[in-house]
Amino acid sequence: MKFPLVSPKHHRTFIIMKPSIPQGTRDFGPKTVNKRNFIFNTLKQVFVKYGFQPIETPTMENLSTLTGKYGEEGDQLLYKVLNSKDFLSKAKSLDDYKKLTFEICKKGLRYDLTVPFARYVVMNQHEIAFPFKRYQIQPVWRGDRPQRGRYREFYQCDVDVVGSDSLINEVELVQIYDEGFAKLGVDATIKLNNRKILAGLAEVANIKDKFISMTIAIDKLDKIGIEGVRKEMTSHEIPNEAIAKIEAVLNADTLEELKPILAHSETGMKGIEELETIFDYLKDIELTNEVKFDVTLARGLNYYTGAIFEVSANNVQLGSIGGGGRYDDLTSNFGLKGMPGVGVSFGADRIYVVMDELNLFPELSKDSTQLIFLAMDEESHKYAFQQLQKVRKAGINAELYPEVKKFQKQMKYANTRKVPFIAIVGEDERDSGVLGVKNMRAGTQENITVEALIEQLST
Repeated sequence: MKFPLVSPKHHRTFIIMKPSIPQGTRDFGPKTVNKRNFIFNTLKQVFVKYGFQPIETPTMENLSTLTGKYGEEGDQLLYKVLNSKDFLSKAKSLDDYKKLTFEICKKGLRYDLTVPFARYVVMNQHEIAFPFKRYQIQPVWRGDRPQRGRYREFYQCDVDVVGSDSLINEVELVQIYDEGFAKLGVDATIKLNNRKILAGLAEVANIKDKFISMTIAIDKLDKIGIEGVRKEMTSHEIPNEAIAKIEAVLNADTLEELKPILAHSETGMKGIEELETIFDYLKDIELTNEVKFDVTLARGLNYYTGAIFEVSANNVQLGSIGGGGRYDDLTSNFGLKGMPGVGVSFGADRIYVVMDELNLFPELSKDSTQLIFLAMDEESHKYAFQQLQKVRKAGINAELYPEVKKFQKQMKYANTRKVPFIAIVGEDERDSGVLGVKNMRAGTQENITVEALIEQLST
């Protein structure tokens, strides 16, 4: 049988692409996932202890849900998802980028967990018992410049309370931060400020219309220094006289120092009063980490209305490893007024960096294979499979090398996996019912029954 020749013009060239992943994202191997799960599980225990319940929201939200909640800079970092099908047919012009964006993009990847949570509350308000305390552990996406501890895809671990304006919620969030980081072994500083104090500062400086510009500039103080903050405020047409008043407040270390400066601002004095109440509750609580007032703490998110939180690790220079605040108006964006809320977030990825750098992760062998059977022949392989069932039934993580290969190859696999115990099964072991078990960490070997081995590994 003859086959027709393929014309050169129909010839296809297949190019093998070198695999890669998008910048700012990462693959996670078993060791990393086990460590990260340790963080998640530790924090979950704390969240549940304080009465919080889990929820999850979609990876994508409607773009109308996300935009306008994070300020102009935040909106620019949103990942927008192109509409399916022939989305370009609806685009009439390239002149107006923002208009074009909303013509071809109706959805976006979530930027944080707080705004989706507010949307969830509004949509499920009739099924929720208020105050509603929820925790949520999911990834978020931001088109930020990747750097150490900052990624474009990362996990947040959030706890929020909605439906209560009591300051006891802020007090308990400080406790959750303190207990969470104590259980993880991270020495941290928990800083507090109040958005009302910053609003009062804008009032006394006569720049209420420049409030957002002022807070964005102050929020960069630790990165660009006071001179950089001064230049940024000047670029936003904030007068020198106002900048001088702002700098005077930024130099204050205590709430008492602020009182004479903000005396003529009712909003500013209310912020001071709220922080004093929080610290008054905390003074009788035994805390592991330092909690302090920091007037320079601004956090640029537009939706904060009261207390602001930020946490930094004391032994690693990395920026914040947690943050949050009160947002009493957020649900009103979705048509539900009078629903105050407050919450904080643990930055899981940065916490991981801190714990890894300081060797704070415990031995996590319980989360991986503890025992592997290596068989010398086919009959031994069947026998080892039977013993494997007994070990697994006892709740021990174990596996059997799937094929009868050279012993050196099986040992290499066990060594690469760093399995702590190896059970060797051959003809002698089948006949005697006694396994040859090697402790890879201690370098010792003993002959032991499977029942005794189970007892040993279960303790």
